[in-house]
Amino acid sequence: MHSRVSAILSMASALALGVSCNAAIAQVAGAPPPPTIPAAPVTPATPTAPVAPASSPAPQTPSAVAPVTAPVSLADGYVLGPGDMMDVSVLGRAEFSPRVQVQTDGTILLPYIGSLRAVNRTVLQLRDDVRKALKDGGYYADPTVAVNVVSFASRYIIALGEVSQPGIVPVDRAYRVSEILARIGGTKSSAVDELTLTRTNGQVFHLFVSELATGGPDKDPFVNPGDKLYAAPAKTFYIYGQISAPGVHPVGRNMDLRKAIASCGGLTPMGSEKRIKVIRAGKEIRKFKMDDPILDEDVIVVGERFF
Repeated sequence: MHSRVSAILSMASALALGVSCNAAIAQVAGAPPPPTIPAAPVTPATPTAPVAPASSPAPQTPSAVAPVTAPVSLADGYVLGPGDMMDVSVLGRAEFSPRVQVQTDGTILLPYIGSLRAVNRTVLQLRDDVRKALKDGGYYADPTVAVNVVSFASRYIIALGEVSQPGIVPVDRAYRVSEILARIGGTKSSAVDELTLTRTNGQVFHLFVSELATGGPDKDPFVNPGDKLYAAPAKTFYIYGQISAPGVHPVGRNMDLRKAIASCGGLTPMGSEKRIKVIRAGKEIRKFKMDDPILDEDVIVVGERFF
């Protein structure tokens, strides 16, 4: 009897455990699934521009840079520079007629306009600049502007050596060497026929006075501001003895012994071509021919003929 009761209780316990398990399974099966939190989308990292250090200056845009005006050739007119003085006027407007000078920074100061760049501008270009500034500023509707240079100070050449008027020669336009030579009175009688023109870049031209008038444009170039024109003193030779004009004479271009004698009036009736000696640097040159060249400081001695 006792054993039967124990078996019944065991079966009841098992049945209860099965019911609870089924209820739990049913509860799990019928319950809605727990909500899921969607993952945040991953965006790819974008490269960032490198940050300039605080001490680095900000780059300057091309529009902020002032344009550079290229120098203008004198063939287009006089080019203004520091020190030049000019009258700027508006036709019919007495209140606008200043006399101004180009400052060392290349600008001029004008009424109404203020500072205006003038260096490396021709007179005509500056005239147009002033007219535009007055018109754009609303000061005049259609002004007629005139610019006249009264003192040329920035553009000149330098004449040196055996010229009649050495010194600084202002150039207000394009001049040829012959024109400059005429302005300074030409060369002295003590000068050689050759001129030396030296450019500011070191380029050297050897010109001949005799070819300036007779030659073409290639023999008579234009000068540029800053050029130096030099006329060297003539090279000389000494001659004495049986010669019509003894003394000191200039060595001419391509001069040989025959030309030297001819330039001195030729031999006297007592002179002899066979008894001519040429002394150079204190030493007599043996067997000197009539077509040999004569150099600076040569001494020519013409002897007498034997009868």
